Amino acid sequence: MALRQTFRANGAIKRRQERRTKRILANRTVAEALISVAGLVGRAVTSIGDIEVGRISDVVVRWSGDGYPPVTGLVVRVGRRRAYVPIDQVQSITQDGARLNSARMDLRDFNRRDDEVSLNADVVDHQLVDIDGVRVVRASDLYLALVGEEIRLVGVDVGFATLLRRLGPANRRTRPTPDRVIDWAAVQPFGTGDGSMRLASPNQALKRLRPAELADLLEELGRDERQELLRALDPEAAADALEEMEPGELRELLREMTPEDAAALLIEMEPDEAVDALREFEDEEVDALIAVMPRENAELLAQLLGYDEESAGGVMTTNLILVRPDMTVGEVRRILRSEAEHQADVDAVIIVDSDGRLIHDIGLFELLVAAKEDLVGSLDGGPDPVTVSPETSVAFVVEQFIESRGSSVVVVDSENRPIGRILADDLVDALVPERGKLRFPRFLVG
Repeated sequence: MALRQTFRANGAIKRRQERRTKRILANRTVAEALISVAGLVGRAVTSIGDIEVGRISDVVVRWSGDGYPPVTGLVVRVGRRRAYVPIDQVQSITQDGARLNSARMDLRDFNRRDDEVSLNADVVDHQLVDIDGVRVVRASDLYLALVGEEIRLVGVDVGFATLLRRLGPANRRTRPTPDRVIDWAAVQPFGTGDGSMRLASPNQALKRLRPAELADLLEELGRDERQELLRALDPEAAADALEEMEPGELRELLREMTPEDAAALLIEMEPDEAVDALREFEDEEVDALIAVMPRENAELLAQLLGYDEESAGGVMTTNLILVRPDMTVGEVRRILRSEAEHQADVDAVIIVDSDGRLIHDIGLFELLVAAKEDLVGSLDGGPDPVTVSPETSVAFVVEQFIESRGSSVVVVDSENRPIGRILADDLVDALVPERGKLRFPRFLVG
C-alpha cells in the first residue's frame, strides 16, 4: 500500500458516526432478530402440514438501490433440481428454515434475472468495501431481518469467528453468532468477478471518500473488484484516486485495462502525475498508450516525458494561471474559482505580456487583499519571481527555494515564457519519494 497520509477531519469522522446511528442495525429490535444467510443453507422448506418439500440452497434479493435489498425468493433444492420459490409463496423465514403458504410449488429451474443476486453464491466470501471504515472486507456471512413487512438484507459479518463457525461442525452453523457486523447501507458490493452481472449500482457514500482513501481501497481490492470500483466513480474522482496510488500498484492497475481505457484515465490525471505513471512502463507500452490519446494530450505528455526525472521539467506541474496585466482582480478571481479542481497546484497567478512572456508572479494573498476593481498589473507582488529552465537540476532548484524563501519556482523556456511551476510539495515528492505524495494546504481566493 502507498505510504501516504490520509487526513480525516474531525467533522468527517463525526458525520460518519451520525450516519451509523441512523441505519437499520442501530435499531435494537432489528439487530436482535437477524437471520444468518449461511445458516439458512441446508435448512428445511416445509409446506402446510409441516411436510418437507426441499432444502434451502440460496437466498435471492433484488438490488433496487434503496440501501437494503429486499428478498425476492428462495432457491430450494428438491431432489436434484434447484427450484425458485417467489417470496409471495413464503409464509415465513426463520433461522430454522422457511415455511410456504401453500402445498403447491412451482418446480421450474432457477434462472437468475438481471436485477437479482444469489447471496450465498454471489456475495458470501466475496470482497466488499466498508465505506464508513474505508477498508476492504470479505463477507463471512450475511444477515436478513424483517423491516416493515419485507425481509431485507441488512448487514454483512466480516468477523473471523463467523468464518470459523461456517467452516466448522454442522451443528454450529445453524445459529447466527454475529461477530463484526456492518450495516449494509455502508457497503459497496461488486459483481461476481466473471463479468456476468453487476451486483450493485454505486453506493452514493463513495462520493464522500477522499482520493487517498479511494487509493487505499483500490490497492487492497482484487483485479475485478478494483476495475468495477473505478467504473463506479466519475472520471475526475477516479483520476484523483489514481494520483494517490503507489507507482507499482498504479502500473499494474493500468496494465489490467485496455490501452484505450488506461489512456482515458491518464488524460484525466494532472499531466505531471500522468507522466510519473508513464515512467513506470516500458517504452513500447508508453507508445501504445500515447498512440490512442487525443493529439493535444499526447503531445504534452510526450514533451514532459522528454525531460530528465531529476530536472525541473521532470518535476514541474503544467497547471498555470496566466493573466494579462490589464485584467482586474475580480476577473482573475473568477478564473481562479473556475480552476478550483486544480487548487493544489496553484499558489500564485502569473502575469504575462501579449507574447506570453513572464512579467510577474502574484501570490494568492495579494489577490485576496486587493480591491476587485484593481488591475493585477498594478499590484505590488513583492520580489521578482524566481525562474529556472526545464533542464535545471532539482538540486539547483532546491538551492533557489532556500535562497528565495518563496513557495514556488516558475519554469520558463528560452523565450522567458512560463511552461510550468515547481511547488514545495513537488520537491518533497522528488527528493523523498518513500514518504508518499504530500499536498501542502492552499486557499482559494473568494
